[in-house]
Amino acid sequence: MKRQTIKETIAIGFLLIIIISLLVGCDRHGESTNSGYFIETAPTSKVDNLSTPQTEDTTAQALTEEVTSAIPQLDLSTVPPYSGAPYYEVNDNQPFFHKNDLTTESFISFSSLDDFGRCGVAFACIDSDCFPTEPRGEIGMIKPSGWHTVRYDDLIEDKYLYNRCHLIAYSLSGENANPKNLITGTRYLNTEGMLPFENKVHDYIENTNNHVLYRVTPVFEGNNLVANGVLMEGYSVEDNGTGICFNIFCYNVQPSIEIDYADGTSKIAAASHTETTTESESAPEITYILNTNTKKFHYPYCDSVGQMKEKNKQPFTGSREKVIEMGYSPCGRCNP
Repeated sequence: MKRQTIKETIAIGFLLIIIISLLVGCDRHGESTNSGYFIETAPTSKVDNLSTPQTEDTTAQALTEEVTSAIPQLDLSTVPPYSGAPYYEVNDNQPFFHKNDLTTESFISFSSLDDFGRCGVAFACIDSDCFPTEPRGEIGMIKPSGWHTVRYDDLIEDKYLYNRCHLIAYSLSGENANPKNLITGTRYLNTEGMLPFENKVHDYIENTNNHVLYRVTPVFEGNNLVANGVLMEGYSVEDNGTGICFNIFCYNVQPSIEIDYADGTSKIAAASHTETTTESESAPEITYILNTNTKKFHYPYCDSVGQMKEKNKQPFTGSREKVIEMGYSPCGRCNP
């Protein structure tokens, strides 16, 4: 009887060992299975590069995920050739920003010039504190990559082909003679492509005191010294893009002029290549302030507007060409 009890005890002990082993094995297996599940389903990286054009749904998702910013790389082959409109909407006009980019802390940053002396990405979160507090100074001492001083008096109303184009406008940043913020851009790029969006952002901030995430990327092909255009992105932070939301490529072209982007040289284009467009296609409407006394027209943010008598102040919305046809000349301070 005693011997049998010992055997039974041993058997029970073995049974308990087996049960314990099984339980431990289940726990380990469950842990491994869960771990594998999270590895398989979690993102492989916290950086979600939005440089690849996305559908509307994935773009909206990108603005809600906790990911970091990636500099957009625009493939020029995906942009149609210039055909009369000053800009082309990229990615269904949805900017390549991420949730981690969104902030209400204002900042402005510029890329260092590359080995060819070319500007890179200019990135900012703009509020009214970024606006200039003094008149714009001289910038003629800056010679951006590919710069040439060349005139076409009979083809360009302001005569000069190239402007020193601010990536982030002086009206938005107060940045003026900063070589990291100035590219060789046509008058057409400056006034017809970029300016309407710069004014829109400025007016929105001035009216709401909100912040706008803002990025301008000059797009160069190969080792060219002159950019084919600029990618402009804007997104209003506090209202989740309700007030400002755009992603456009502005063409660095000048109608009737042929540009060699490798070095910035240019010539009059053959008549067969000259694009003909209607005023509504090539000249977007812009809001100006007219001085009915001096017959000058100004941007709304120009310091001269504040010094103007109310009886002489007249808002006007239309094309620059139309204002000039009305007998007004551009202000020498804000250069509209």
